[in-house]
Amino acid sequence: MPAASIERHSIGRIGWLRAAVLGANDGIVSTSSLILGVAAAHAAHSNIMIAGVAGLVAGAMSMAAGEYVSVHSQADSEKAEFARECAELKADDKGEHRELAAIYVSRGLEPALAKEVAQQLMAHDALGAHARDELGISETLRARPIQAALASAGSFAVGAALPLLITAMAPATSLIPFVASASLIFLALLGGLAARAGGAALTIGAARVTFWGALAMAVTAGIGSLLGTVA
Repeated sequence: MPAASIERHSIGRIGWLRAAVLGANDGIVSTSSLILGVAAAHAAHSNIMIAGVAGLVAGAMSMAAGEYVSVHSQADSEKAEFARECAELKADDKGEHRELAAIYVSRGLEPALAKEVAQQLMAHDALGAHARDELGISETLRARPIQAALASAGSFAVGAALPLLITAMAPATSLIPFVASASLIFLALLGGLAARAGGAALTIGAARVTFWGALAMAVTAGIGSLLGTVA
């Protein structure tokens, strides 16, 4: 099939898309919430900026480490499953043929056709056929720890930089409404873009991200205001 006629599906982007959206969303929400909480406690503008920058650096590193460890655990599990499947193929090739054929029969193929399909696929790539159809592991959905870590850290830093930029430009007397409203707009845009990239409804994606972001900012600002009053 010519390369130009190959269909492109959004599922092929799910690995990096999930990490990037999670990172950007967390960057906007956590940094704007941190800024609002510190601002509500009546801190000086310079202290608010320092807290925001610290939150950006710490958050980006945390996202990278968390994604790497999490996805690497998945990769380790996949590697162990591949090793076990290799051993089973060497120990009982005919049994693995029957197992693969049974999977195709359960999906609707006639037994004779299922047996032929299993034989041809295993002759081409036995491990790949079992990984895909028995284990549910495909090249598109395989775990990629470094890719996930870099996508999360980079997108977190970009997301966190947005409320920081607004904080730097906003007048001190109106910092809270400026940061809150701008961050909600950023979140709505992010939710819409993520929904579009993933093939989902724009409105639902934007509303979902904006709601939880608004809730996080409101709670953090409330706590900051309470602590500022007590102090």
